[in-house]
Amino acid sequence: MVLNFETLFSKMSDIRLAVIGDAMLDSYMWGQVERISPEAPVPVVTLSKKENRLGGAGNVALNAAALGSQVYLLSVLGEDESAGEMIELLKENRINVDYLMQNDQRITTTKTRIISRNQHILRLDHEITDDLSSDLDEKFINHVAQFIDQVQPHVLIFEDYNKGVLTENVIKEIIALCKSKGIILAVDPKKKNFFAYQGVDIFKPNLKEVREALLIHSDEVNLSAMETIHAFLKEKLNHDISFITLSEKGVFFQDENASALIPTYVRKIADVSGAGDTVIAVASLVFAITKDPRLMAQMANLAGGLVCEEVGTVSINKERLLKECAVLSV
Repeated sequence: MVLNFETLFSKMSDIRLAVIGDAMLDSYMWGQVERISPEAPVPVVTLSKKENRLGGAGNVALNAAALGSQVYLLSVLGEDESAGEMIELLKENRINVDYLMQNDQRITTTKTRIISRNQHILRLDHEITDDLSSDLDEKFINHVAQFIDQVQPHVLIFEDYNKGVLTENVIKEIIALCKSKGIILAVDPKKKNFFAYQGVDIFKPNLKEVREALLIHSDEVNLSAMETIHAFLKEKLNHDISFITLSEKGVFFQDENASALIPTYVRKIADVSGAGDTVIAVASLVFAITKDPRLMAQMANLAGGLVCEEVGTVSINKERLLKECAVLSV
């Protein structure tokens, strides 16, 4: 079958996509290291540039927006300076902020990276990782329910970084609500709530996360081993599609009809930060349009590799991805 990728990409603008979870502000400071501090054996960095970028759920939203979809971010931010900076970035990138919540019980997660010559020197994290309080938990669920009624999204992505927004109760209630409305559910999980995402459409962990969750000690990465992992996940989650990223070895997918290992393309890797965010955004959009898990995996695999060629968290370039899709045989 010959697929018209230009038509597929044009349809992305019709998709209403929601990202719910842990939004972060990634702050980058670039500079030069020319000496060691006389006060302690640490490098002295002479700063030359500072830039804020969207991270976590914000970066997933950014990638989906870069592909032209109608994107909404749902999270709980603090009432602080970082929240204001994040909201401005979201608006600049055409991401709807009408359904964001702010609360003085929370701190907006901010990760500050100090970089010299494309190498990370230090990272500083400012955050609260406790679960939402029971009162805030219920408010957030009601807030999301209102959003779903008003916007009627086609697809919702859970972006879990274990920062406390996605509690077990939030996950359970929103899954039930979305399934009742026929909304496609995709998940980028983390360890704490790994098995809370019952009955979703797309479950996208990386291989390290899967091995830790299932207590698998084997290093095998072949089709048979991955199909066994899918069977274990299916038994626990009763989901539709396992979509597992394998770092430099590519990706694996399996549903009830097919499975495949899709190798990565040769790249000059600069930074893997945010690649998983790109993968889940592209996969969710492609599946929402085509319902084709193989094509979903192929295109998301290409996209993840492309963003690894850049330093720091960056969004996918739509034109580059469209051009690279010419290598796919579907």
